[in-house]
Amino acid sequence: MPLLPTSASLGSLVAVGRRALRLLGLERAPASGENDPQAADAMRRAETARAAGHLDEARTLFRYVVQRWPGHVGALHALRDLAVETRAWDEAIAIQESILALAPSRERHAEAEWLAAGYYELGRLELARGEATAAAGHFRAALRADRDFVPASVALGDALEAAGDPREGVRAWERAAETHPVLPLLARLERAYREQDRPSRMIGLYRAATERAPDDLALAAALGRVYFELEMLDEAADQFEKIEVRAPDLPTVHAFLGAIFERRGDAREAFDEYRRALRLAHGFDWPHRCTACGAVTPRWQDRCGACRRWNTLRPASSR
Repeated sequence: MPLLPTSASLGSLVAVGRRALRLLGLERAPASGENDPQAADAMRRAETARAAGHLDEARTLFRYVVQRWPGHVGALHALRDLAVETRAWDEAIAIQESILALAPSRERHAEAEWLAAGYYELGRLELARGEATAAAGHFRAALRADRDFVPASVALGDALEAAGDPREGVRAWERAAETHPVLPLLARLERAYREQDRPSRMIGLYRAATERAPDDLALAAALGRVYFELEMLDEAADQFEKIEVRAPDLPTVHAFLGAIFERRGDAREAFDEYRRALRLAHGFDWPHRCTACGAVTPRWQDRCGACRRWNTLRPASSR
């Protein structure tokens, strides 16, 4: 009599069969409940409970939907959002991996960004606890999920520094800056080069960045600032005057031009530039705009304070 398969061997056979079906393109997608009245009713009740602040009831109903219809993306998104709201990042990551597996190709990048955000927040928690090595692992996982997730690139160097390997931290920032020449990365590299007393590296850093992103006025202004701080006044004046032609109403530009004229001893020109800067604005941080909702913040942040999306703030061209 042939031996009956054990539960373990049966599970292995099922897994092999599923892999074969997947390779052949014949595997059935998990039930989505898209046109199921029961699924729609459970989702309505869950959303009502959530709107009323009954989060435990809502979570239970969303989980019921996912257990009954594993491919129900709406319920998975709702469970992920609840996990994010409560900062349950391990749970959010597990749910997001299921969402990513179900996502069509046109939506995969957006869903991968959510997965990166989960790993990034886990890394931030570990870093706050002083577990820098573990934090670096989470930041690397975030970048594997989405190589364009700039906050993780910034934080990875921070974690490596905190773990006692500042040289590797600088290398991490340099690698990231090659493809993403953005201010938060460049500012950290500038600090490192300044501490190493390497002014030529500071200049080269921003020159290379402006060549890769010639339309980014924030980078152009940063190069002018470095020239100014290194007492290269002619180069600084030339840089800020070029920016002024393209964006005449940026207070930062006029503030630096005023300082340059002052150091040159031209009090009248300095006064005129300072007056223009003060008339245009009261602060001189470079503003950033959210690409998701359009909200403007005074400076770069890892997450938009208005729509709560990560990695969406970019330098604004004007105030």
